[in-house]
Amino acid sequence: MAVVGGSIAGSAFAGAAARLGAERVVVLERSPGRLEDRGLGICTHNDRFAELVDAGHLAPDTRRHRLTVRSWVTRKPTGRGDGPQGRGRLLWAQPFPFHSHHWAVLWQALRESAPAAVEYRLGTTVTAVGNESDGSNESRRTDGHGGSNESGGHGGHGGAWVEEADGTRTPYDLVIGADGYRSVVRAAVCPQAVPEYAGYVCWRGSFDSALLAGLPGGAGVWPEEECITVCYRGGQVVIYRIPGLTPGTTQVNWVFYAPTPDWLRLDGPTAVAAGALTDRQLDGMREFAERQLPPYWAGVIALTPRERTLLQPVYDLATPHRIAGRLFIGGDAATVVRPHNTSGAVKALQDAHAFEQAGRRLGGGSWSPLLAAYDRERTVAGLELVNLGRTLGRAQVTAAPDWSAMDEPAMAVWWREQLTGSGGFGGHALGRTG
Repeated sequence: MAVVGGSIAGSAFAGAAARLGAERVVVLERSPGRLEDRGLGICTHNDRFAELVDAGHLAPDTRRHRLTVRSWVTRKPTGRGDGPQGRGRLLWAQPFPFHSHHWAVLWQALRESAPAAVEYRLGTTVTAVGNESDGSNESRRTDGHGGSNESGGHGGHGGAWVEEADGTRTPYDLVIGADGYRSVVRAAVCPQAVPEYAGYVCWRGSFDSALLAGLPGGAGVWPEEECITVCYRGGQVVIYRIPGLTPGTTQVNWVFYAPTPDWLRLDGPTAVAAGALTDRQLDGMREFAERQLPPYWAGVIALTPRERTLLQPVYDLATPHRIAGRLFIGGDAATVVRPHNTSGAVKALQDAHAFEQAGRRLGGGSWSPLLAAYDRERTVAGLELVNLGRTLGRAQVTAAPDWSAMDEPAMAVWWREQLTGSGGFGGHALGRTG
């Protein structure tokens, strides 16, 4: 089997395929080096983390940081001040039973637990994928830019192939696409599915928690187990601590939802990489934070060095199906969900779990029933997560309430309205559909 993409989703699928008995699993990762420099924070709900540990996808000692409360705050009206610590006015102290993770620490844990059958090939760019012809002229391929030529349906009895940048084409029994937002495999499986821009961006950053000592009041203003959500008209900032790369250390991680900058030219779901922002662009973001946020939290943003600050336009995508012959997709290749859901890593791991469980239930024989079972379960779950992300985005960013009029009872009602009919905040319960 080939897995295109070697991040969290790709590593999880590779492990699942090996545990199902694949003799050889080749992970094709475009990045030429290790991925520890991806310092973004992610969170897992306590219950979802425990389920994934019980299912064998995560080790119980996976390093994480405990969060217990999410404090929603906003800036006080002009002239009234934001309190002696500059934290702003508390809207709601919401129970928040989550673990936070450093992306690279979680990824490393998955790499270290990979079975012996998994081989990682770094620096390998996949430019095309397709199904081998079975006599019906069925084939699907992409040039890596969304172009596709296809015939036939979801059937197919032959294998699949992967083409690399040097023109080498290699056959495989199965090709798994875990290659993210701009998925080459998705363009072959489901070419009509294109990520949609949400209309706003998120600035992201992280830095060593020791730098908090430079703020008035230092780190003591902000308890270790508190996730902060600072609300302002037109956006919000979510700030929390995550484990550092070195055991025993922590970092500050933040996500700043904001209007689209005038200078940004959208070119699909891509980011302005860490370190690539100009002085003018970075200064503009920091000045915006000073105008919109209470002083302490604007100061947290300003502590972030250029090389740890990036810009990511917010997109979402739900695919109508995930399989085509011997090709299938998972993780962000299949479903792009807005970060408001706090479910990205859980979604990827649950995709791999559903694939593995379908294989165990159905045993050997044809691939078609296994992939069809995976497709049924995770396509529905993915659509629900995308819809929830859109609901949360409207409620918290594009059509947010007047925060000056909100208090704790109003916040609790507002939150329940967002989740009506959905159990997807933080991810669905594992195996909820059987």
